[in-house]
Order: sequence, then C-alpha cells, then structure tokens
Amino acid sequence: MIRRSRPAMGSLMYFLGTLMLGLYFTFAAVQGDYGVFKRAEVNAEGRALSAELALLETEVARMENLTRRLSDTYLDLDLLDEQARDVLGLIRADEIVIN
Repeated sequence: MIRRSRPAMGSLMYFLGTLMLGLYFTFAAVQGDYGVFKRAEVNAEGRALSAELALLETEVARMENLTRRLSDTYLDLDLLDEQARDVLGLIRADEIVIN
C-alpha cells in the first residue's frame, strides 16, 4: 500500500502567510502613500507648479517694469498717457474714436 503524504498544514499556512505579506508590501510599494504612483503624481505636480511659477515671475517682472516706468524717478510719458486714456477714458481734441 502506497501512502500519499500531504504537506503539513503548518508549512501551507507559512507559505500562504509569506505570499500574502509579499503581496501586501508589493501593493504598498506601488500604490501606497509613498509608492511609485504617488511619487509620479508628486513629480508631475511639481513640474506644473514650476511652470506656473515661471509664468508668475514673468508677470511680476512686467508689473515691476510698469511700476518703475510710472515712478517719480523715471516717468514714461507715453505710458502715463496710455494709462490716463485707459482709466479715465480721455481723448485728445484731434483724435477720432472708433468703436
């Protein structure tokens, strides 16, 4: 009579426990709070914020230039004339307004 031996229940539980633990850590490494997907998301957000920062720095430089050109130490008469026309709606007597 040939006896078939079954694997011991303890080794089967050990194997399943090890497998489940490995799957858990693999899942956490890929999709967890510090996983690969989160890192890619943070990097993409960082690139988007860097691009927005560059746009804002350009806008600030433009505004600083306009402010300097209207300051007491350096007055750009053309810019002053443009701003007065825009804000106050002024026109000269020799101009024609077309809407």
